[in-house]
Amino acid sequence: MNKTNPRIMPGFMELLPENQILFNSLIDMIRETYESFGYLPLDTPVLEYSDVLLAKAGGETEKQIYRFEKGDNDISLRFDLTVPLARYVSMNYNNLVFPFKRYQIGKVYRGERPQKGRFREFYQCDIDIIGEKLSFVNDAEILTIIYSLFKKLDFGKFTIRINNRKVLNGFFESLGISDTESVLRVIDKVDKIGIDALKLELSKLSLNDETINKIIDFISISGSNEEVFDLISKLGIDNNTFNEGVSELKFVTDYLDTFKFDRDYYKIDLTIARGLDYYTGTIYETNLDDYKSIGSICSGGRYGGLTKYYSDYELEGIGISIGFTRLFSVLLDLGVISPSTKSVSSVLIVPFSESNIGYCNEIAETLRDSSIKCEIYYEDKQFKKKLNYANRLGIPFVCIVGDDEENDGKVTIKNMISGEQVTTDKDKIIDLIK
Repeated sequence: MNKTNPRIMPGFMELLPENQILFNSLIDMIRETYESFGYLPLDTPVLEYSDVLLAKAGGETEKQIYRFEKGDNDISLRFDLTVPLARYVSMNYNNLVFPFKRYQIGKVYRGERPQKGRFREFYQCDIDIIGEKLSFVNDAEILTIIYSLFKKLDFGKFTIRINNRKVLNGFFESLGISDTESVLRVIDKVDKIGIDALKLELSKLSLNDETINKIIDFISISGSNEEVFDLISKLGIDNNTFNEGVSELKFVTDYLDTFKFDRDYYKIDLTIARGLDYYTGTIYETNLDDYKSIGSICSGGRYGGLTKYYSDYELEGIGISIGFTRLFSVLLDLGVISPSTKSVSSVLIVPFSESNIGYCNEIAETLRDSSIKCEIYYEDKQFKKKLNYANRLGIPFVCIVGDDEENDGKVTIKNMISGEQVTTDKDKIIDLIK
């Protein structure tokens, strides 16, 4: 018989059990953090009608979409979680309570060229708050969620870099620049290309040297919050958009102190532009201080026009997104994270013979009723091999059950770490393990 070579397509991640356990535990931590701030779960279909999914998309995004026909239907795989959110809110507007706070953790698909750290199928972990006129306190709370989450994930020291699109747009307008979007897209690449390359890219936009130097001087402003605002005010820029953005930025950073936000974990960074054209206010990117080459690990901001392609409702949103598959893969390769176990079980129950299996099932039920994960070794193997199974999977306790234990209503518990072995009443097994 001809055999097929087992393989998966490039750009898709498949993990060994110990890494999948670690992946799942981190996803659970993200989910728990989102819910602790009151965000509601949402799960939209992976497949959408192409005309719905592509209502706004164009350019490179549309080229990367997986699209196919099935019967009379033109179907596409979702490429992010924001467009499905817009469709969902438009369809369910009358049934939702606003402001609508939702989180979604799910796979998205992009047909781009796969390479190290870049996937065609990957998990995004998003939160968004949607409403008509959202208080700027929400911007500060979203930043607090990022802070709380990455403190819990414990990937090392991180910095949330904050800016406001109105500050940038207003500044460019004050310089007489009409094509602000192109300038924003260039500035958004400064971390990757550096200042010299940035100047060259700006010159390609037909900007003169004086304007380019003013842009470089502006985005180079840095220091404490107070110092940045002081330097900005000394520029004397008379532009309503600019001044409105500065006011919003100051409001958000001032409110971070009310959330007991450690100032060492964020800073104002005027180079943050966020290339997507729908951001309208606060924008932010998060970087690991010791692994800046990874790039942004969590980004987002305030945006408008969420549902304009599907309804007449005027809604805005504030959100963040984590490309978790990429982040997990990179941190695993760097050794920042590593699996601590190959099993989800805390206890392996080992019967000496098939006649003891009924009693083992009783013990397993007792453990599971106390939320202790366990499994029973049913195979007819030598006892040494049964213990080796527990060792190889890192299961910390083995519950040994023979005729003597069953007849006396007892169990023998072996601590696989210390080697200590104790025989006790079946009803006391929970105390020994916990």
